[in-house]
Amino acid sequence: MRASVIASNRFGLGVRLGTDLPENPRVWLLDQIDQYVARPQAIAAAPSRAEAAAALIEFYQAARMGRMQRQTGEATADAASTPGGAEPAMRSAAMQARALERSNLRTLYIQSVAARATAALTTPTPFIERLVHFWANHFAISAEKPPVIAMAGSFEFDAIRPWVLGSFADMLGAVERHPAMLSYLDQAQSVGPASVAGQRAAANGRKRGLNENLAREILELHTLGARTGYDQADVTELARALTGWTVGGIAGGPGNRLATASPGDFAFAPMLHEPGTRTVLGRSFAQAGEAQAQAVLDMLATHPATARHLVTKLARHFVADTPPPTLVARLERAFLQSGGNLPTVYRALIEAPEAWSPEPSKFKTPWEWSVSAMRAIGAETFPAPNVLGYIAQLGQPVWRPGSPAGFDDVAASWAGPDALMRRVEAAERLASRAQGAGDTHALAAMLFGDTLSPQTQAAVARAESPAQGLALLLVSPDFMRR
Repeated sequence: MRASVIASNRFGLGVRLGTDLPENPRVWLLDQIDQYVARPQAIAAAPSRAEAAAALIEFYQAARMGRMQRQTGEATADAASTPGGAEPAMRSAAMQARALERSNLRTLYIQSVAARATAALTTPTPFIERLVHFWANHFAISAEKPPVIAMAGSFEFDAIRPWVLGSFADMLGAVERHPAMLSYLDQAQSVGPASVAGQRAAANGRKRGLNENLAREILELHTLGARTGYDQADVTELARALTGWTVGGIAGGPGNRLATASPGDFAFAPMLHEPGTRTVLGRSFAQAGEAQAQAVLDMLATHPATARHLVTKLARHFVADTPPPTLVARLERAFLQSGGNLPTVYRALIEAPEAWSPEPSKFKTPWEWSVSAMRAIGAETFPAPNVLGYIAQLGQPVWRPGSPAGFDDVAASWAGPDALMRRVEAAERLASRAQGAGDTHALAAMLFGDTLSPQTQAAVARAESPAQGLALLLVSPDFMRR
């Protein structure tokens, strides 16, 4: 691959129909750092966190018998004439009301996925957009619980996008305070045993205790990385420091009742916080209240193990499944010397010779392939109305990795025969609907310059129709690798 093709595909999201390969690839990438807009039109029009919170309140209210009776009064009254009929009817009505409200949450999710897709397809800064996707997968949430279904879009739009060109410490603080992350990892359930709320619960014979989910993932996934010198005592101490971090109005658990913030906003509930000095990685943190966990996060954000963990993932994402040690070392120095300034790391990546190897070394994930294919045919939205079904069919449903570890970033997870067949089927559907991409040879020149392999050229030339030629191009090794 030539440098212009590498810049567009390895660093970016693929060439968009009607645009040219960059004449000065490195300058094109560097300029995007100054040109990026955190809230383009598609994102600005997406459901807000306040809208998601309002929908969640409706969802939880629908679970209460009083609301269900009001919404389904007619069914309840009819059933009451039959002995024993009222209670089953009320239960059925309750289920229907809850299902209706859950579908409203799903609508918010679908709208947010569509906004993400539109931003990716139309962005003038595809390198930075790719970085947004990278960090959203690094700080993975999975939209299965109601609060996460509703808030998944807000998580990426509010906790990742505004901070992708800032410091890692600032992004870390925004991520760990976001209601989607706090809800996903059950932080609202965590109560300091010696806190005011914990002591009251114990006096009344109720069990209240720490939930270590968020603390464990912060250490293992978000910062230091697994097996990097911390132990179970560090997890427990960080969990104690985090007590009191909760969400107003929507998260459930004791934090839901004690938080004073508006629904859907981060809140610190002092009555849940475990008093005392905490010790994490051998360092003492005597700060009071919310500031205690923040001080631990600040320490973790610039820790050498964090630097190595993050830049290894960054190098793996952009360059190779097994990233070159020289590249990792280069990025690690940039991270540590800048105190975790992310644009400094990105510039080091752009300048690294290892990142410009002419051999395509990365296999596109389903999301990457979909976005690049849509950009190639000039689409501005994903296939409607079943955007979720389209992405899920390819094996990478947006914001639903099923694990806090996020989706894998290596070819072995995505290059199986069944997965490739699904891409072939999707490519055929896309090609049949493509507008303005009928000249496959011209499209190939736009996407790859003069670097298209002879094998792909021959396959496209033998196609029986322009649509078949386009489909073959979209599933060629040239297109599926970057």
